[in-house]
Amino acid sequence: MNAHLLHKDVQDFIQENRNSDLSRLILKGSPFPKTTVQELAVQIKGLNTSEKKLPTWYHTNGILFPPKLNLEQTSSEKTASYKAEIINGERLIDITGGFGVDTYCFSKTFREVIYCEMNTELAEVASHNFKKLGTENIEVLTGNGIRILEKNPSEYDWIFIDPARRDNKGGKVFRLQDCLPDVPKHLELLFSRTDNILIKTSPLLDLKAGLEELQNVVEIHIVSVENEVKELLWILKKNFTSEIKIKTVNFQKKGDQFFENIPGTEVADLQYSLPRKFIYEPNPAIMKSGLFAELGRQTQTEKLHPNSHLFTSDEEKYFPGRIFQIIDVKHFNKKNLKKEFKGEKANITTRNFPESVSEIRKKFQIKDGGRDYLFFTTNLDNANIVIRSRKI
Repeated sequence: MNAHLLHKDVQDFIQENRNSDLSRLILKGSPFPKTTVQELAVQIKGLNTSEKKLPTWYHTNGILFPPKLNLEQTSSEKTASYKAEIINGERLIDITGGFGVDTYCFSKTFREVIYCEMNTELAEVASHNFKKLGTENIEVLTGNGIRILEKNPSEYDWIFIDPARRDNKGGKVFRLQDCLPDVPKHLELLFSRTDNILIKTSPLLDLKAGLEELQNVVEIHIVSVENEVKELLWILKKNFTSEIKIKTVNFQKKGDQFFENIPGTEVADLQYSLPRKFIYEPNPAIMKSGLFAELGRQTQTEKLHPNSHLFTSDEEKYFPGRIFQIIDVKHFNKKNLKKEFKGEKANITTRNFPESVSEIRKKFQIKDGGRDYLFFTTNLDNANIVIRSRKI
């Protein structure tokens, strides 16, 4: 960590140039003898990224930022705060500390938090920031988190792990056994130090694949922000063997959406229907969960087709996703629809349909935008249809 980055004139320069063209700025070189232009660029990029992703860091003076890759891999403040809401206790150890966003948020719900990070410079940056953020209950340890657990017989209320999802060549990996640390390999060690484990994984990890690799899973949390799945959270409890609870959350400016299954309840078979008066599109977290039967039961809606993943009802229902009022439903007839859609402006979604959105736009010359939403899908009679609707 270069302490000269904290000098007032350097910090002022970073703030003054946050909207500058970085490629031109780099060509000019650094105006400071003890700070390189590359170091300045890292801080400017970090400041810009943090404005939306990490507002507390953005609004705190004297914060230092890591290289772009480390900042990309860290949780957002929104998702980190959610983790701190779902677990709490006396002592937590974060064995893959990184930039320290999750660690900082855990410090709000645990009396003592231990941060471990094998990258010395990243650990120094995190330690510096913890002080700037006013935390006093985080202990910083530099080193491999697994080795630290092996050498220290201390027990914790919780262990948190965010395995690195890149191989030795920098390529992305998704299976837990390919990540660092290899969580499945070290589960026995982890459970010898705690009864409770929280693991953050890639949103691309298949739920069934994760369950095949892990043991004693109590809950799976699927976390979305503004309709994009950001991370999967796995809660493990020592010796737990009962039914798993799946919880989904979609954080939105217009109101957060929560949905979960209810273990122990018998889920009725999915009900199907032709389009009625309203159509519902589940949010991405629910799409990832696959809880369609439970969704239909809890919202009292019916599915259009086993593979279409759209729901319908005669009366408007609360639904964790987008809600539309149906204006018209037509069978997909290329000749007739070409006349109706030519030059029209509409939003297009395809669900269980043989053609892509781009192919449909080109074929029918439909422009993007407007008030209408067109759903190209398949109904329960296996007929291709087009549903014209308006968003509620």
